[in-house]
Amino acid sequence: MFRIAGSVTAARLTAACCRTVTTKQFQVHGASLHVLSSDTSRKTRHGPAHRTPPSWQSVRSMASAGESQSKINYIFFGLAALFGGGGIVYWWSRKYMRETSKDTPKKAAAAVSSASKEAAETVAEKPVPETTKSAPAAPPPAVETPAEAAPDAESKKLLDAVPQSYPDFEVMPEIPGHAKYLLIGGGTASFAAFRAIRASDAKAQVLVVTEEEELPYMRPPLSKELWYSDEPKLVEKMKFKQWNGKERSVYYNPPSFYVEPKELAYQENGGVAVVKGRKVMKLNPQKQVAVLDNGWEIFYDKVLIATGGRPRNIPVFERASQEVKDRVTLFRGIKDFKRLDEVSKNASSIVVVGGGFLGSELTCALGKRSRDSSLKVIQMFPEQGNMGKVLPEYLSQWTTAKVREEGATVKPETFVKRARFSDGKVILKLNTGEEISTDHVVVAVGLEPNTELAKESGLEVDDMHGGFRVNAELEARSDIWVAGDASSFYDIKLGRRRVEHHDHAVVSGRLAGENMTGAKKPYWHQSMFWSDLGPDVGYEAIGIVDSSLPTVAVFAKATEKDTPRAVVEETGESLRSVTETEALSIFGSAMQQAAPATVPDLEVMEATLPTKEEAVAAESSETTAAPEVESSAQPTEPSEVPSATDTEPSASEKTEGVRDTKVFDLANYPFALFPHPESATDEPAPDVEAAAKLVAEVEAENRVAPTPKEDYGKGVIFYLRDDIIVGVVLWNLFNRMPIARKIVKEGKQHQDLAEVAKLFDLHADED
Repeated sequence: MFRIAGSVTAARLTAACCRTVTTKQFQVHGASLHVLSSDTSRKTRHGPAHRTPPSWQSVRSMASAGESQSKINYIFFGLAALFGGGGIVYWWSRKYMRETSKDTPKKAAAAVSSASKEAAETVAEKPVPETTKSAPAAPPPAVETPAEAAPDAESKKLLDAVPQSYPDFEVMPEIPGHAKYLLIGGGTASFAAFRAIRASDAKAQVLVVTEEEELPYMRPPLSKELWYSDEPKLVEKMKFKQWNGKERSVYYNPPSFYVEPKELAYQENGGVAVVKGRKVMKLNPQKQVAVLDNGWEIFYDKVLIATGGRPRNIPVFERASQEVKDRVTLFRGIKDFKRLDEVSKNASSIVVVGGGFLGSELTCALGKRSRDSSLKVIQMFPEQGNMGKVLPEYLSQWTTAKVREEGATVKPETFVKRARFSDGKVILKLNTGEEISTDHVVVAVGLEPNTELAKESGLEVDDMHGGFRVNAELEARSDIWVAGDASSFYDIKLGRRRVEHHDHAVVSGRLAGENMTGAKKPYWHQSMFWSDLGPDVGYEAIGIVDSSLPTVAVFAKATEKDTPRAVVEETGESLRSVTETEALSIFGSAMQQAAPATVPDLEVMEATLPTKEEAVAAESSETTAAPEVESSAQPTEPSEVPSATDTEPSASEKTEGVRDTKVFDLANYPFALFPHPESATDEPAPDVEAAAKLVAEVEAENRVAPTPKEDYGKGVIFYLRDDIIVGVVLWNLFNRMPIARKIVKEGKQHQDLAEVAKLFDLHADED
């Protein structure tokens, strides 16, 4: 009875110990890898945690059943001794060891106590049931293979089956403790950066840390194509159809492209891992450590800050009750899109506050949806027209009319003074005295750059433009770069700026990634931006496009090819910052080789133009320019809607400082500044002097642009500062951005902007 109880107790104790150990083991091809202690784990945070791989001889030996059984026996013995089982456990383990040895009978008899001789003989004579017999262990290999001997075929097969390192992923931390390249933020700038890093360093291991629960994705479709999809299942998967009908995902790469963060250090060929839902709270530039919001520290070699921006709110909603705040969306990312998409399906009314790019795009998108439902869409902003801080007044008002055609109610020169909640509705008190009841409010009034890291990390912030202040190589400090919306960079042509557009995120992210691998390139690229008011109206812009600057515009009759839908059908690409590559192929080799027929040298062209008569006529038609207003140097959305304390400007204030605007509408004037080459010989030469007088008379009556048809098909608008072109807007004119970039980059004064407009070949698609 004593022995049985002792055996049972020992067996239970040993089994419990074995379970404790085996639950913390990681099995790889039959080899047991034990858990690293916490101290060891901390010591190995700069390198992979692994066990030394066995030799092929030991692999062969471990494959032997006898050797395995022998090891198990010693493990049992060690566990019994460790837990101090006393005589019972010691007796049981010794008995088990003797039974598995070659001379088990002799050693078993010698081990029997003299005081229990009769009991031992009884046990020896008593037959043991088959279920309790222990199979003798197989003897170990008799001859050890010499170390210098080559392994045979079977040994090679066993060796190939054993990995050369044993990463214990079950016990490794979810977030690695070291990253050669650390990217903070999961937006477009980070995407462009890790592509550039991997292009320069093929085996680079890149770690991305983002606050969002999403993989890197593109933002433009969130206010454009996604709203025009007729297939809800596609939208649920965050896929959309481009204007040409081609299906595409908002995510830059599928999930299979990325590796798990804890496995990043083991990727021999490198890779990209994304840590989602975490925020970097602090950088220590001296120790090169990033501290996360959960206290985890990541050592880095190079780090990129691409934190982007957060949507601005306005004071009236910040001070409102929680019921009102719960019905306000600050539109920015996928989460906001999904929320507004669901709200728009059930709400009876939605108010959009903001008349910039985002606000106007969302209003058009929601207006289109309202055609097939009872939804009412209202847009309001303090400017006189949509995108009033970017477009000239006449084009801004034309855009407002276009938005209204999409099914929305537009209220210019209007802002919210108070907001309250009543009977399940948000009641908005406007500056006009009107009250509006709505189910939901969307605020789209620009961005605030995310610069929280600056104070804790000792980084400089630009007080004028916002964002982290960086040098020409986008470096804030040693081994710290900044790209995208959060960077305040020095433009060699236009001065220090901060830009909040997709193309800038791509270009600056790519440059930062190249410089992180040692390129040391300065930032010189003039980024562009674009906006679509549905598939039929869109524009592209570059440089400083500020409505407070003097402008000169040239328009022509549009064709079916002059729409966003047409350009996507032609290039197959909805991101028009990408279609510039296609534009280079269209204008071809002429752009790169500077062929005079397509992109003539501006100095040569101006040396011969205009003629004496045209110069006299142009001089007589000029009007006195209004005092130039200093530009904000960033083509962004309105900084903030006026607060409740703001008052409506007086009539004199509205007319004060009106900019000098010149418009040449080729479709509406009785002459053509740029006649077709084919028609130039068929018609008599235009009376330039008479035409110039007509232009002067019209502009004298109305300093804002003449609008005979109020239909601006396509054209180019030049923004001037000190008579130098600092910005260009291409209105329904696509695949011409390389030309505009060249003009802005040159930064020269031009005698006749009408001749400069010829570079854009406005009649290219006309019959």
